[in-house]
Amino acid sequence: MANTPQARKRIRRNNRRAEINTARMSRIRGFVKKVETAIEGGDKKVAAEALKAAQPELARGVARGVMHKNTVARKMSRLSKRVAAL
Repeated sequence: MANTPQARKRIRRNNRRAEINTARMSRIRGFVKKVETAIEGGDKKVAAEALKAAQPELARGVARGVMHKNTVARKMSRLSKRVAAL
């Protein structure tokens, strides 16, 4: 258990940030899922638009520190390649 006021505040802050980061990751996963379903549907135009919407969300995840930049680069690259292959 936290004994100092500073440690108590840190616990409160960590819980708030965890909630925000969880919501942000969930939002990112939703955008990626839309791209993947569009790819499975075989509609290139819809998939390209979904990818265009997902890219800034992924980049924002990197900027906010919830995802590593190489992870996002890899995901964007793989999704782009799959959309181009349609």
